[in-house]
Amino acid sequence: MSNQENENQPVTEEQKQPTDVQTKKTAVSHFLATLMKIKQDNPALFFGGVGAFLVVGAWLLAMAGSDGGPVKQSAIKELKLGQRYVLKGANTYDALSTVRLVSVPGAIAAYDDSEESDRTRACQHMAQGTPVTALAFADAYGKKNSYVKVRIETGECKGNEAWALAIDVK
Repeated sequence: MSNQENENQPVTEEQKQPTDVQTKKTAVSHFLATLMKIKQDNPALFFGGVGAFLVVGAWLLAMAGSDGGPVKQSAIKELKLGQRYVLKGANTYDALSTVRLVSVPGAIAAYDDSEESDRTRACQHMAQGTPVTALAFADAYGKKNSYVKVRIETGECKGNEAWALAIDVK
């Protein structure tokens, strides 16, 4: 066919419609042209939009998290009455921190360390590693054996009995 014959043939519907690639290229070029116009006409709006986009993107990445499963909790050791254990704070890595002992199970929930006199009473704050013997258990807040009544085995408080959180008895 010659060029003249091609010109005389009717144009089909497929030839009139732009392809998807052409449509996408046109849309992208219009979008970029609009962005450049905004950048030139109103730079505060442009850079504010870019900043907002980055903040939202960072927030989405932070909230995506990982599929690492549930947060691991400190496992409560199955304690037995009459067995010897040591006091070890479950929520501390400081060797000098103390473990709080109270006279009534559940009193730890109302524990406030802001009073100086509360910290200086004898046999209330025991050093980590203090040997104790488990004497009794108490349930609290829907958890079985949350508190352990212990007898202190060494030091100036030897023979004293008090309650401690079960997670602090190892």
